[in-house]
Amino acid sequence: MSNPNASPAANSAPIAQGNGGMSSPLPVLRVPMLDRENQLFAYEIVFHREAGDEQTLLQSMLATITDGALTRLVRGNRAFLNIPTELLPEDADVLLHQPRLGVVLHPHVATDAPLMKRLQQMAQRGCQFMLDATDLDPESTLPLETLLQMVQLVRLDASRLSPECLKERTEHLHTRGIRVVAGQVHDHQTYERCLELPLQAIQGRYLLIPHPVAVPVLTANRLSMLRLMRVLQESNPGPVELGNIIRDDAVLSYKLLSCVNSAYFALPRQLKSVQQAAIFFGVTRMRNWIDTMSMCSMDDRPPELLRAALIRAHMCEKLASGMPNGHSEMAFTVGLFSLLDTLMSASMEFLLSHLRLVPEISDALTGRGGPFRPLLDQIIAWEAGEMTSERTLPQRIHRMAGIYMEATQWADQVYATANGNQLN
Repeated sequence: MSNPNASPAANSAPIAQGNGGMSSPLPVLRVPMLDRENQLFAYEIVFHREAGDEQTLLQSMLATITDGALTRLVRGNRAFLNIPTELLPEDADVLLHQPRLGVVLHPHVATDAPLMKRLQQMAQRGCQFMLDATDLDPESTLPLETLLQMVQLVRLDASRLSPECLKERTEHLHTRGIRVVAGQVHDHQTYERCLELPLQAIQGRYLLIPHPVAVPVLTANRLSMLRLMRVLQESNPGPVELGNIIRDDAVLSYKLLSCVNSAYFALPRQLKSVQQAAIFFGVTRMRNWIDTMSMCSMDDRPPELLRAALIRAHMCEKLASGMPNGHSEMAFTVGLFSLLDTLMSASMEFLLSHLRLVPEISDALTGRGGPFRPLLDQIIAWEAGEMTSERTLPQRIHRMAGIYMEATQWADQVYATANGNQLN
């Protein structure tokens, strides 16, 4: 999966590849672009592409749009499809009927006269374009100038441009009325510089990387959350004890019951207490749910970062499904806690000293190994767009695609329920 800006970042019916009722999941990745308030501006949708499968990719992409699966994947938000421009359908109505879907363009299309004519027609009918202009020269040629007049957004590669050049090009485009996205922002120093520029959005791995701090300073709420997580891990509570542990936290109890009773699970009867839920789902699973709801309450953190942690949790759990009994629940914890250092702005070693997790989990989180580290490494490779056919069997790629799609749906639903929202 080739993804120039993977970072972070679906539905019960996976996005299908091809047609005729086939249910093989189409490998895609949604990559968020955030504004300066860390709110979602748009998603980039990156499609896995193998040499020689252009027609299959085109058919699959059109199917995802016409059946609404892609719209559900991005929850109705603005999204830009990163596909080979030559695969744009001759009949662009399928895109024009989706006003929230745009297309990523590359500078080389400016020299293709027939394609430029088609793109201009699409632009005139309201299709949104983002130019991925890493090598864009402000003193552009006439064909490229025509392209610049057509697009609404230009993305610049912050990892390849010097700070001075990034600033100059951003300001040049901004004065022309073209909104700019900084891509490939992979560290916090670059991110801080980007905040000083007139950018529409920022995209890159910085979102998943802990902010370096000399001495961690945790708020009272963060310390309370860590204490709760530690008690859940150490005390090995039964259903009654589990209910007692969070009995005095009315908000957490409410969120927990709202989530397990949501339509997503379609339970045969409503569960009225944490104790009932623990008996129904099992104590270990409910312990994971409490950790999940606690993390979802971190309303000062970027929602896309929280969703990324939830996606990792679900993917780890599914990847561990063939392991011995009990490993799936531990794998869930590995995925959920894998971004805890980023969420808490503290080192993983510092946080683990407060949590006292079992070695299998702590070893995975610190990179020392153990049975779950390979699962987490697979997920990180998937997020970065590095799981390609040159390195991975196609069957594994398609399995990961299905797991990822299921995980995004689960994460979106859980996050929405935890925050009192209804997912469209």
